[in-house]
Amino acid sequence: MATAQSLPPTGYGMLGLTWRPTATPDEQAFAAMKASINNGATVWSTSSVYGMPPNPPTAGIQLIRRYFDKYPEDASKVTLFIRGCFNPAKRAPATDRDGVLASFEECSSILGDTKKIDVFGPARIDQNVPVEVTIGALKELLDQGKISAIGLSEVRAETIKRAAAVAPIKFAEAEFSLWCTEILSNGVAAAAKEAGVTLLAYAPLGYGFLTGAIKSLDDVPQGDLRRFTGRFQPENFQKNLDLVDKVKGFAEKKGVTPAQLALAWIRAHSNTETTGTIIPIPGATHESRVNENTKVAEISPEELAELNKILQSIEVVGHRHIPGADHLLYT
Repeated sequence: MATAQSLPPTGYGMLGLTWRPTATPDEQAFAAMKASINNGATVWSTSSVYGMPPNPPTAGIQLIRRYFDKYPEDASKVTLFIRGCFNPAKRAPATDRDGVLASFEECSSILGDTKKIDVFGPARIDQNVPVEVTIGALKELLDQGKISAIGLSEVRAETIKRAAAVAPIKFAEAEFSLWCTEILSNGVAAAAKEAGVTLLAYAPLGYGFLTGAIKSLDDVPQGDLRRFTGRFQPENFQKNLDLVDKVKGFAEKKGVTPAQLALAWIRAHSNTETTGTIIPIPGATHESRVNENTKVAEISPEELAELNKILQSIEVVGHRHIPGADHLLYT
């Protein structure tokens, strides 16, 4: 299990490998996963609901099982964070004690003996279940040695504080990127720092938008989750390209890719006076993209200030998630 001192600068978010109508073929996925390890991106984040029909909800965990079956020597190199406690049929959290324990058993049984779940926690918190109950159930797993640490995802500052009062929290996932900066102003980053929680920045490349590779909606496949989110809607898409164009221009001047610049901006916010450790966890389905994302670029304080001025000059439009799903954000 990685310590705070040995945490890598980049992790690996695995949503894109399986949360799509046609899952990434194993050969391609395995190459990307192997590249992440070879490049030191050894914090892996997945969920028990990273599967779209016709695939099962647990397709993401099943993929990891197949990978470690083939490469058992890699299991000890990875810190695996699984987010579960979610009912895919009801699209609702299941974070009471029974729900937590049942979800853990489901995930653990899929992995078998190939890999221990290092960090486990709810994908979302049920607002009708006190967080103390949820963390209490996770602490049972921790005390029994079934997991090594507890994690959270998409939680507000109050939830982090209440959870940390029950048991130590290792990770909390939060969306954080050049076009999603709320955690710096809504107390989430500050609460995580105070509680010693490492933030895992998911969607750090704006679901691929900030890479510059998506130039029109035609570049997003039909049925892809992104087509349902607010910022990818036709009325917002072209407006948001303004930010991408400015990021691309900045990156070209610096001699890095837009993705590397976007990830460097996130890292520049890690371990400051107001924030604790922040690790971006970009998802990539191709080995070449993993290699690109894990090549660490540095930005100076002056460059950071210039980037922040760009952000202040542009209004990003559209909901960051699927409109109408606000009850699943900052739970």
